[in-house]
Amino acid sequence: MVDAPQNDRFLKTVYQVRDPDEVRDMYDRWAASYDTELIEENGYAQPRRCAEMLSRHLPERTAEILDIGCGTGLSGAALAEAGYGVIDGCDFSAGMLENARKTGLYRRLFRADLNAPPLDAADGAYDAAVAVGVFGFGHVQPDSLDEILRILAPGAPLVIGLNEHFYDEGSLTAKLAALGAAGRIARLNEEHGEHIRGTGVTGWVIAVRKAAAERN
Repeated sequence: MVDAPQNDRFLKTVYQVRDPDEVRDMYDRWAASYDTELIEENGYAQPRRCAEMLSRHLPERTAEILDIGCGTGLSGAALAEAGYGVIDGCDFSAGMLENARKTGLYRRLFRADLNAPPLDAADGAYDAAVAVGVFGFGHVQPDSLDEILRILAPGAPLVIGLNEHFYDEGSLTAKLAALGAAGRIARLNEEHGEHIRGTGVTGWVIAVRKAAAERN
């Protein structure tokens, strides 16, 4: 059994780790205290903000949604609270997936490395997706958006929540701009606000929609 980490031990170092194997190991070890550290101690706001954003663009509550990088299930819980009832989740950490499974919120959970596609999902399988706290330094990189779009149905919304530092770095917004210029997505909303209150770090919620038909 892994000992509980010291307060803020993982939160303060998570974006300093860049090696993929070390990142996965960190999340496996963090799983036992993840919810306490983020929600109870630091007021992690992005799951709720992303679920609220999705609600604006996806009124159908029986839609099939993929929670990308679902972690322990915090974003799944926010989606369920918003009224969505068909949620699948994927993550690259077995420890996180084990905790997500215990919530009972997910129809299906599976391992996934967004930086090494493909995902274990068919083309156009999902009516929507959320990626909360997934894109970042040493985490999922913007080119994975191509694979995410593959598994979304035409016209499906995608909601992304990320911290201000990776937003300012610019690679994600540049990728979204390129996808928009290619006619593959339409930008819907982009809002700045709370991310993790206890750290003082703010964040962005971005909503896009996969094109109903891509340009030739």
